[in-house]
Amino acid sequence: MLYYLYEYLTAHGIHVPGMNLFKYISFRAAMAVLFSLIIALAYGKKIINFLRKKQMGELVRDLGLDGQKQKEGTPTMGGLIIILATIIPVLLFTRITNVYIVLLIISVLWMGAIGFLDDYLKKVKKNKDGLSGKFKVIGQVGLGLIVGVTMYFHPDVEVKRKYADATVINRNNVEQNFMPDEKIPVSTVPFTKNNEFDYSGILFWMDDAKVHEWAWIVFIPIVIFIVTAVSNGANITDGIDGLAAGTSAVILLTLAFFAYVSGNIIFADYLNIMFLPHMGETTIFALALVGAVIGFFWYNTYPAQIFMGDTGSLMLGGVIAVLAIILRKELLIPVLCGVFLIENLSVILQVMVFKYRKKKHGLEYAQNNRLFKMSPLHHHYQKEGFHESKIVNRMIIIGVMLAIICLITLKTR
Repeated sequence: MLYYLYEYLTAHGIHVPGMNLFKYISFRAAMAVLFSLIIALAYGKKIINFLRKKQMGELVRDLGLDGQKQKEGTPTMGGLIIILATIIPVLLFTRITNVYIVLLIISVLWMGAIGFLDDYLKKVKKNKDGLSGKFKVIGQVGLGLIVGVTMYFHPDVEVKRKYADATVINRNNVEQNFMPDEKIPVSTVPFTKNNEFDYSGILFWMDDAKVHEWAWIVFIPIVIFIVTAVSNGANITDGIDGLAAGTSAVILLTLAFFAYVSGNIIFADYLNIMFLPHMGETTIFALALVGAVIGFFWYNTYPAQIFMGDTGSLMLGGVIAVLAIILRKELLIPVLCGVFLIENLSVILQVMVFKYRKKKHGLEYAQNNRLFKMSPLHHHYQKEGFHESKIVNRMIIIGVMLAIICLITLKTR
């Protein structure tokens, strides 16, 4: 909104000192992260007290973990803090008509609503199972469908790829190094020289005309799968104080950097990557979400004063997936979201190994010889005697290492 105010005042010859700063994405991004952090810190305590007053406390199942029962009654639905602290700065500092910003706002509200409904059913309606898994998946698929259709068909979603023999070194003319805008379902392949993957190539048996007409059949289902998988991954990771928030902040900060360099034609030229028109505004959104998550992290560190609940975890996972997709970095998700992936795999492997051993050796043997002492993986380490703060800190460090690997892909091919 403030950007449009700047444009309006400038168009009418009104010059307010300092107002011209709003034309710079870097300034608006800095203001967004600052505002989101202040909002989360200032209103976080009020929201915690409100949720406690409404008796929105967590009901903790006895899993035999140290300190577990002391968390009984801790307010949940803390994702509301993140959503509030993100949406307000985004509305203030972005060009909200930008297609990517609209898509990301829809993603926050859509996934936040699904998570909120799940938490509401658990806490208010006393339905211990909350929203059934079937309806969660339907919601995730719905968002994936919206994102996939928009990314494939919207006229403003385009890319500029560099010519293979680009030689212009004058930074004022770098646009000459790029091909005209294209509407193609293309993504970045990490650690490869010619690092662009066109989804239409999967339909190799079709001729070129039909491939471009029918590539959405491949692209949209893949988008749906990514959104569903990552949102569930964040949901499973949210099991101990600060884990989902801390690792998500690292992931989002990395995606914010990718958004900035991909949306700036000079950096895109220097790094020899695709230039994504209109993408710069996404930097502001990503940093606003980073500020909101860090502000929430203030109250979520051990011992947590509030849990994010599905309101926050499903939303964070969904938005991270959407950000990666619009940045054409979805193939980096297994690395960038490595902590989410490990947590998910630990659950899948635990179930698979248990079923195998039960079939082969019987129930008693399977119960006494589990692959992990408990899944997801963070509970295994709790059973091993590690304090949850140590587990969280070390997983955040692993997340930072994985983020650095992802940043290295910009130059290592």
